[in-house]
Amino acid sequence: MRIGDISTREVVQCARSTTALELAQLMRSSHVGDVVVVDQPDGHKVPVGIVTDRDLAVEVMARERDPASVTAADLMGAGLVTVGDQDDIYEAVELMRFKGVRRVPVVDEQGGLAGIVTLDDLLNLIGGELTLLGRVISRERFQEQQSRR
Repeated sequence: MRIGDISTREVVQCARSTTALELAQLMRSSHVGDVVVVDQPDGHKVPVGIVTDRDLAVEVMARERDPASVTAADLMGAGLVTVGDQDDIYEAVELMRFKGVRRVPVVDEQGGLAGIVTLDDLLNLIGGELTLLGRVISRERFQEQQSRR
């Protein structure tokens, strides 16, 4: 299965110049814990960073910085980790584990923003697959009981 198959396609995004206050308001109104920072060369949205609710808490609130003067560019970490929408899910999981990230923007073949995948998305997928495996066991028992009466 490809990561693009499970990624969220509607990504909350902003420009580098978006303030921390605007980011917090955007997260609240969109009910998300992260915003992908994009540049738009030639109108093509390219992810360049990510800001999380934790970034706001640790870098703005805890340091008592003015949220109207801190920007997304100030908060996003260096070296954004992305995955291609055609990448295998398990390769993406391994990359997330290796890099220690819980959220990864998904990009298309041209490097444009195509979606986002989070640890929650992956846990939901794996949980669903485990449930299906559990049903195989139950069904097997039922089949045996029916055939041996």
